Amino acid sequence: MSETVLVVDDEKDIVDVLRYNLRQAGYRVLTAQDGRSGLESIRRDHPDLVLLDIMLPSLSGLDVLKTVRSEITTRGLPVILLTAKGDEVDRLLGFELGSDDYVAKPFSVRELLLRVRAVLKRREKADPVEEEPGEVYQAGPIEIDMAHHQVRVSGHAVPLTITEFRLLEQLVRANGRVRTRDFLLSNVWGYSSDVYSRTVDTHIRRLREKLGTAADSLVTVRGVGYRLRAAAGEEE
Repeated sequence: MSETVLVVDDEKDIVDVLRYNLRQAGYRVLTAQDGRSGLESIRRDHPDLVLLDIMLPSLSGLDVLKTVRSEITTRGLPVILLTAKGDEVDRLLGFELGSDDYVAKPFSVRELLLRVRAVLKRREKADPVEEEPGEVYQAGPIEIDMAHHQVRVSGHAVPLTITEFRLLEQLVRANGRVRTRDFLLSNVWGYSSDVYSRTVDTHIRRLREKLGTAADSLVTVRGVGYRLRAAAGEEE
């Protein structure tokens, strides 16, 4: 069965282009032209991924994203934001709210399709059914349960998006070794260029916020990347 992509954008030309090319790539396509209709479609139609414009009538894309991430049934839904070129503030705010990626307008259709494929692939890899039962990783107070797709800090559950979970997983699996931005971009996002290194930094910052008392377990290695302390009190 084809995966379903919901396009939420009020620009008809963009919707037509995306609908055509996504269908050519084998996806089932749904569309909505304002934020409220988009949110209704998300709740009703359960798409596999949403392409969400930020500037929308009735309800902004960021408000839609915030609502999606706050509801139990939709919080894991992959969302790629469509943003105006150079609108960095909105992009960063989108990452803070939990977007999986962004594409700036005007965009390359080929690049957008690659992003869609990469995000959906990450979702497939995050399926707990695919993980070996009983596989649990520990790094100080942080515990990542692969079988149940759960993260706990000192025994308390920490809700993460699919992308945040995979990012933390890569750092935990490294067992204290440094992971470069390029490595993380390739293994978490499926990208091969350091053009998107800001994406890694923003997600690391959000991870630290969610980890709370264990935030300092995520160590920045300047000019290189990130690593995870194996235990509390470990030296830099």
